[in-house]
Amino acid sequence: MLSFETVSQARCFNGTQFVYRHASQETGTPMRVAVYVPPQAKTAKVPVVWFLSGLTCTEENFTVKAGAQRAASELGLMLIAPDTSPRGEGVPDDAQGAYDFGLGAGFYVDAVQEPWAKNYRMRSYIERELPELIAQNLPADMSRQGITGHSMGGHGALTIALRNPERFKAVSAFAPIASPLNCPWGEKALSNYIGPDRSAWRDYDACALIEGGARLPDLLVDQGTADSFLESQLKPGLLEGACAKAGQPLTLRMQDGYDHSYFFIATFIEDHLRWHAQRLGV
Repeated sequence: MLSFETVSQARCFNGTQFVYRHASQETGTPMRVAVYVPPQAKTAKVPVVWFLSGLTCTEENFTVKAGAQRAASELGLMLIAPDTSPRGEGVPDDAQGAYDFGLGAGFYVDAVQEPWAKNYRMRSYIERELPELIAQNLPADMSRQGITGHSMGGHGALTIALRNPERFKAVSAFAPIASPLNCPWGEKALSNYIGPDRSAWRDYDACALIEGGARLPDLLVDQGTADSFLESQLKPGLLEGACAKAGQPLTLRMQDGYDHSYFFIATFIEDHLRWHAQRLGV
């Protein structure tokens, strides 16, 4: 049985904030994941909320900047924040070191194009490998899982949940890339990772998945009106339209004056965790 190596741990709101490292069979690299274990886990398995981070991020951004541990401790939620991409010597990167492709920009896909196909398997890592490791090694109630994320991670949270509706009882997102088929970030990533056939991209587009019949009980999305990526990359109106046409319940909250930063996430993370807790039976 594969297991975690503890990189660090710190007491936090009567629980423990861990960072673990493990060898990934999917990515062929060492991977790091941050896990907050609340105090309730001392006596019983606890529900899980996954947080998928955005472009340029690692497992550290959410853990250090969002301030989520206080509410997670109160509610008894385990928070799992994986890295966004494979790391390590020999992992291919964008030739120009661009922030929106390559390392730090795994887009939660399973790449099929070379040289990306060997390592860039974040879909299978998040959907299969890491959940199995969590179940084997931690006091997690895997029958009660929620997922959320930010930007590229919001795209990941929505698409992973829409492809696996039986796994997630609660789904939300912060400023997600609503339709990678229709924005420069998505077109760059998917054309390189998946190839030129745009029909193959639909598995990685929340709007396309909803149009194709995928459904969830409900969705919560927060989006800042002062987000510099709002019109060019994120396009929440496309998600709103797809949900309205399909009858998919969606609560889209346009938050006046908020940008794309972790100040925005820190402001509304407690709302999201309480929304998840209610649906996870806490």
